[in-house]
Amino acid sequence: MIRFGLILVFLLAWQGVAGAKPQSQPQSQPQSQHGFAILGSLKYGPDFKHFDYVNPDAPKGGRLRLWYNGNFDSLNPFILKGRWAAGSNPFGVDGRLLTFETLMTGSGDEPDSFYGLIAGGVEQPDDRQSITFTLRPEARWHDGTEITAADVAFSFKILKTKGHPVFRVLFKDVTGTEELGPRRIRFNFAKGVLTRDLPATVAGMPIISKAWYSEHDFTKTTMTPPLGSGPYRVDKVDPGRSITYALAENHWGRNLAVYRGRNNFQRITWDYYRDRDIALESLFAGKIDFREDFTSRNWATKYDNVPAVKDGRLIKEVLPDHNPSGFQAFFLNTRKAKFADRRVRRAIGLVFDFEWTNKNLFYGLYRRTYSIFQNSDMEAMDAPKGPELALLEPWRKELPGDVFGAVYRAPKTNGSGNIRRELRAAKKLLKAAGWTVKNGKLVNGKGEGFQIEFISYSKLFERIIMPYVRNLEKLGITAKFRLVEPAQYQRRLQDFDFDITTFRNSSSLTPGLSLRNAWNSKTADMTGGRNFTGLKSPAVDDLIGKIIAAKSREELRHATHALDRVIMWTHNLVPQWFKAAHTIAYWDLFGRPAIKPKYARGVLDTWWWDPAKAAKLGRK
Repeated sequence: MIRFGLILVFLLAWQGVAGAKPQSQPQSQPQSQHGFAILGSLKYGPDFKHFDYVNPDAPKGGRLRLWYNGNFDSLNPFILKGRWAAGSNPFGVDGRLLTFETLMTGSGDEPDSFYGLIAGGVEQPDDRQSITFTLRPEARWHDGTEITAADVAFSFKILKTKGHPVFRVLFKDVTGTEELGPRRIRFNFAKGVLTRDLPATVAGMPIISKAWYSEHDFTKTTMTPPLGSGPYRVDKVDPGRSITYALAENHWGRNLAVYRGRNNFQRITWDYYRDRDIALESLFAGKIDFREDFTSRNWATKYDNVPAVKDGRLIKEVLPDHNPSGFQAFFLNTRKAKFADRRVRRAIGLVFDFEWTNKNLFYGLYRRTYSIFQNSDMEAMDAPKGPELALLEPWRKELPGDVFGAVYRAPKTNGSGNIRRELRAAKKLLKAAGWTVKNGKLVNGKGEGFQIEFISYSKLFERIIMPYVRNLEKLGITAKFRLVEPAQYQRRLQDFDFDITTFRNSSSLTPGLSLRNAWNSKTADMTGGRNFTGLKSPAVDDLIGKIIAAKSREELRHATHALDRVIMWTHNLVPQWFKAAHTIAYWDLFGRPAIKPKYARGVLDTWWWDPAKAAKLGRK
């Protein structure tokens, strides 16, 4: 399932190669390679037949029926406008564009690799100031026409100039392309910039058809499926309700080593549900084939009494997740004056009682998040010293003293719901910041009250947020939870029109360029960006640069540890929770490889429909 590296959730997982400063001496002629690795070597050699975690003889056929929350109104996933459909959403949880392909693709069992897909060969000079791809002559669009260097050049230009703002950030230091022939293209990088991530950024770029978009407006939403080249085509669309993809007949890349044993379902359908509980009942009724459950209450209480679970027809399973867990938190919008003071933000964080929440609402299934690189060796683990401290020292006068002390850990309660200690500490911080309680309400020196609105598109968060609201009210803060429609929610995030919201930033095995979009000062005011807190910090910008420039995993860890502690001690975020596992339920309809890809679920990608199992369940 790992193939579209540019996808915000995907590029986070697959980023560039080690960079070097431009050199004046002559360079040797680069040799064409079948792939490249970021900070190490490739696992698979040029003659590999398939990835180790697939069944190369997996049969093709059958179907997979999934679910998605909300609705959709566009099949154009490359622009800011619209709500994209599952399977065509580059920034969604599914993290997959089924109908589009990239120049190269990642492996699910190694952290940092790219192997040839549309491009059969890649060349990089010693100075890493460019990268050249040679396209496979057999690469074709679904209409049978050849994928050319002109398509690649067009894709880069239009995504950078007219695509979603995220693309502009990612391609900022890619200066342009040179068509060296019908099937050869070079990407050039800006001089004097950090280039490690740039080869992977362009290798993971979705390739779109120049001819198709000469007849269709790239900047508009559409329900007409764009011309693609991927293993699937859009088969059927019921706007806002369902979308079905079918295996592309005679797909040009079906026999490539990177595709062998993958893309096995004849059809994949996402049905849309506005109500998550109804979606769960649809799973129990056999209308949905597979579900990853992110709701602890459901996982702990809703399955075990289901007859199909009891007799083994519906399987409940926990898959280990070796990926960084990402960072899920309450994001405070520091563009709002009421959140400008760090002491205020710290006070707000103190009264979120995770221990009570985990015990009473999550059935103890979660752990508290404390790092933006959670569940990886990139997270800060102790007080800064050595190279890590050296990275922080130039910014000592500008950073909170906490950064140079103990590692950040969220406050811990006893889980009883009695947080008098935390309330006292929070009141003290608020008073120091100029807020006092009058007539039971928290006010500033101007007599203005303190109001907070939490927004979410999921009503599941209401039961989590309301106890938090009640704790905030004990401080004199007027707090409320507002449920908004998904489309409105997306618009409000794009425009930074919120006080506090829940968001999850994905994290990669090799953090790099994508950190700019989440934390860099230049993205704080960029419509459609992911710097939701509005963080503007020269120290953070510098440390992100150090991360991108790292030439070894050791250097990388020092820089990520430093960045981690700086961001956490801003108190711009109230960390939530994580679970280093996939909790899944599926009907006994499928075959699967003996080996799970270490860094992926593998379901969409490597499982297959088993006709014998389906017959036992009366499924066709």
